[in-house]
Amino acid sequence: MEIPFVREPRADELSIIPRWGQTASKILTVIKENGTVAKERLAQITGYSSGTINAQLSMLKRARLVRYVGKTDNLDQSSNPTPTASDTVPKLKMRLITWEEYRQYVEKKKFVTIEGVNIEVGKSHRISMYGPPRSYEPETTTVWSFPNRGDWATHAGDYRGNWSPYVPRNLILKYSKLREVVLDQMVGSGTTLVEAKLLGRNAIGVDINYEACILAMDRLNFDYTPLDNQTPVEIKVYHGDAAHLDAINDNSIDLIATHPPYWNIIPYSEERHAADLSNMRTLDAYLEKMREIASESFRVLKPGRYCAILIGDTRRHKHYVPISARVMMVFLKAGFILAEDIIKLQHKMKTTRELWRAQRFETYGFHKVVHEHLYIFRKPTSKAEYSKLKLSTSFDEA
Repeated sequence: MEIPFVREPRADELSIIPRWGQTASKILTVIKENGTVAKERLAQITGYSSGTINAQLSMLKRARLVRYVGKTDNLDQSSNPTPTASDTVPKLKMRLITWEEYRQYVEKKKFVTIEGVNIEVGKSHRISMYGPPRSYEPETTTVWSFPNRGDWATHAGDYRGNWSPYVPRNLILKYSKLREVVLDQMVGSGTTLVEAKLLGRNAIGVDINYEACILAMDRLNFDYTPLDNQTPVEIKVYHGDAAHLDAINDNSIDLIATHPPYWNIIPYSEERHAADLSNMRTLDAYLEKMREIASESFRVLKPGRYCAILIGDTRRHKHYVPISARVMMVFLKAGFILAEDIIKLQHKMKTTRELWRAQRFETYGFHKVVHEHLYIFRKPTSKAEYSKLKLSTSFDEA
């Protein structure tokens, strides 16, 4: 059963809409623009959770601004058991970015814009180091700290959302071998791909932000062949959705190493794409998208191999919001086993510096969040192994 639009609210009726009225207004606008709309379609367009939509629809119905019969939980099932093309948002299919496409882009436009930062592309790279300092040693504990971010090869900390190259370097060295395939399905500026190239691994990068794909190609635009692997590796960059890896076969990836956007903290893309994690308005919508990503990650990863996800937390109303714990549960429920929970310390965070420069820590009364969680999941080889390691698998939340 679809929800039909009835009428615009009168000025005196606006008081019915509480302080979160922007949510109800957006839902009402979507219904009005479509004439009638199914609840599932509402969720896809707005990014709101089913619970939020149900609550707002009940309020709008009481105000007689929309009309429907029965419970909102059953709206789609009663009249539309099979979703039609108009009821679903088309999934973004993976499209390979070629070097010819990259060259055409940089000839016309000399920069990309990510997180509001213009980053130059198309220039020749002057590389003085193809790896970390000689003092570098792989990490051996569950606390990782990189005060110096790492700027060898083409790496650069152009914006807050990209991760230190030390992270994928450690993961690639420990969990993959020469010529194996590494996947970063939220590749951003291409840090993981550059490290894969330097370490002699084949790699696939995917990003929903087209300009991020161009930036990743730009960072890969240098010649390098590892001494112990004379055959050049194959690195591919796709414009696509991490939740729809249609160009990647089942059980074909040796290692997943990725750094998803954090919910509603750093908007990575200038264009608001409905499927972009950084644009999800609610935590429920963000986690629902992560469920799709976890499912696809499980599908493409080979049994017995590893999937590493770096994720952080935030605060709302001065209280801690454990986004990372929720994401961990999403991946465990997808069938993964938790192999490691690594604490990565954060340094020189722009948002934190600005916040605490403006006012003293004591004024806020809470601690600065200066860590992230690097969860390393493993895909079980069999049901027997999954049962054997049940203490490291999904569990019921209290």
